[in-house]
Amino acid sequence: MAKKIRALAAALLLSLSLGGCGGFNFEFNPEELYALPELPAKYTELNARLNAILEDGAEYAAPTSGANIQPVQLTDLDGDGQQEAVAFFRKAEDEKPLKIYIFSAKEDSYEQSAVIEGSGASVYSVVYTDLDGDGRTEIIVGWRVNAELQALSVYALDAAGPQELLRSVSYVRYASIDLDGDGLQELVVLHADEEGDGVADCYDWRKGALAPQSPARISVTMAELSQQGRLTTGTLKGGVPALFVTGVTEQSGAVTDILALRNGELTNIVLSEATGVSGEIAPFYGLYPMDINGDGWTEVPAPSSSDGAPPFHRIDWRAFGLDGAGEAAASTYHCVEDGWYIQLPEAWVGRVETERSGVGGDASVTFYMLNEEGVRDAAILRITALTGTGREIRAARGSRFPLSRQSDVIYTAELPEIPPWDQAMTAEEVRGAFSLIAREWIPGDN
Repeated sequence: MAKKIRALAAALLLSLSLGGCGGFNFEFNPEELYALPELPAKYTELNARLNAILEDGAEYAAPTSGANIQPVQLTDLDGDGQQEAVAFFRKAEDEKPLKIYIFSAKEDSYEQSAVIEGSGASVYSVVYTDLDGDGRTEIIVGWRVNAELQALSVYALDAAGPQELLRSVSYVRYASIDLDGDGLQELVVLHADEEGDGVADCYDWRKGALAPQSPARISVTMAELSQQGRLTTGTLKGGVPALFVTGVTEQSGAVTDILALRNGELTNIVLSEATGVSGEIAPFYGLYPMDINGDGWTEVPAPSSSDGAPPFHRIDWRAFGLDGAGEAAASTYHCVEDGWYIQLPEAWVGRVETERSGVGGDASVTFYMLNEEGVRDAAILRITALTGTGREIRAARGSRFPLSRQSDVIYTAELPEIPPWDQAMTAEEVRGAFSLIAREWIPGDN
């Protein structure tokens, strides 16, 4: 860039000389074109206020989990279109060392409008959400009290400062979800009771406050939930909102509880009255409830054991009604090793077998139909993941047709020229049923 500027200056001087200005004393300094970008005045003011807090003995202490982990965050808390600044500090010598400062934008400056103080080791997480639908954002803070304990607080901001709407002494996970369809968010907090059993507390908006409802028992333990477990907001058949709670056991089993409002009370609709635990227990293959077939309902995965052990990863997905009854919705084959899955035609379920093989950069899964005796018969589909050099050439070999091209892999399929079975898929059906396994990025739990 400097060379270009100097060349431009030289050309300008030359043109002036050629234009009859040879006697003109023209001085030009290219360095004058350089200038550092200046921040808007209000951000300069904000930076000064943050530095003053640091000079007073505080240090930045950003949240350690969740999606919001920056030490200074900009978000519109009051719905006026102006972003407030939320800054996280720790001042070790104070009785309440954790500080959350809130600065409001005032024309060309930021002014401190509130401060939230807390005790403990750190701020675990922070979430901004409008729970009551008034256009103003509530702040949900997870406090890391110590290595074994987390506390949850919900704050509303008004002219009098931050008002604590809720404090839960302990929690492991929580979710905000509109369970009753009234446009207001309920808060579901999961924790262990005095006996160590899993409990889900539900807080509903009543007369401008978060009021507790009767809790629901869950069969997932807090240890199973805190490792690979996950909360999934979803929908039951008929469009009923629900919270799907998945825990993973030490034996690599997935336990799923489903929470929904039934007759106005939070209920675990899949909890067995006879056993006291969920009936939805299956091997864990890294899958969680989702809308697998695009029908608008959330399905729960259950790897099938009827087709033998992996690598045949046939997954049967079931949708649930408010009565807790599950209904088959779809079946898929998941090839986790190669990063893809395919939705199986209904006629294929229980009537096909697979075999995975790999040569060089070609990793193939071949689907075989089974005859009436349940013995492997003819091949009806082969899907191949091609990697390495020359994959474009290999993708065009024989009867292969493309399914998906990624930066480092090409997926192709092959069908027999003469289908051996009247339920065989067409090329267009294979393309429509094929999907990549999304590598979901989870920023951390709240």
